Amino acid sequence: MFSRILFPVDGSERSGKAIRQAVEFAREAGASLVAFHAAPVHRPMVYEGFLPSDYLVPERVREATERQARRVLAPVEKACNKAGVPCDAIFVVHDSPYEAIIAAAKKHRCDLVVMASHGRRGLSGLLLGSETTKVLTHGRTPVLVLR
Repeated sequence: MFSRILFPVDGSERSGKAIRQAVEFAREAGASLVAFHAAPVHRPMVYEGFLPSDYLVPERVREATERQARRVLAPVEKACNKAGVPCDAIFVVHDSPYEAIIAAAKKHRCDLVVMASHGRRGLSGLLLGSETTKVLTHGRTPVLVLR
């Protein structure tokens, strides 16, 4: 039924717990998994004539972002290797995670997105928003939500 599954991870405890379920689902479906991470855009606070002491040149920011993305994606790759599930691990730098997820699903021809939900409800869910909810409401690819 599904052949290519996008699995966005953000490094949170919730997405870490969902790895086993996502990999097992892909294995049972005979699908490959696309582990995906959307890293935030780095915008240093630079004032006219002043650079902060922790300012990093763009090349260093890129290297740090890539290291962090690899750390977030590594557990998914490891679980896929152990389960014998084909896996591509990719990351992008983007201001809007839900838009990056929707674009990645389309670009990589995924026929399902599997996401962990943080379970926010009520006012906090409304105010904080939910990337999962945004992918559900704005995307065209079916979404399986893990709680």
